[in-house]
Amino acid sequence: MLTCLRYANLSLLIAYPLAWFAPLMRAGLLPIFGLSEISVITGLQSLWRSDVVLALIVTIFAIFAPYLKCIGLALVQFNLRDRRALPVLDILGKLAMADVFLIALYVTLTKGIGLGTIEVAWGLYLFTACILVSLLLSLLTKKAT
Repeated sequence: MLTCLRYANLSLLIAYPLAWFAPLMRAGLLPIFGLSEISVITGLQSLWRSDVVLALIVTIFAIFAPYLKCIGLALVQFNLRDRRALPVLDILGKLAMADVFLIALYVTLTKGIGLGTIEVAWGLYLFTACILVSLLLSLLTKKAT
């Protein structure tokens, strides 16, 4: 069982970068003019130009927290790190989930205002799945070790 958990966790190290570059949503002012695809990376690029503090927070939530959690969990799974690190990894997982919540909130607010058009793209589902799988792997690793 632990071997399967190890490989599933290591696969997230590939899936996360894919999710960062995948389109999270398509947004536009009016449907007539077409929609621009927005990914985690393009969103971060835009934030770094306009609001450095918010960009730093989102970078921590979207990039560093989930990736560090996967690396830390791999270290625990391969017995290179003590099991006592698992509570810290749980906190990192919760920080990563906050990013998905913010994206969902922005989509809901924009749709509610009705000024523009937003379509959720496959990258949002991939990014959310990566985070949820990571949370599940943490729980299963706790039980297995």
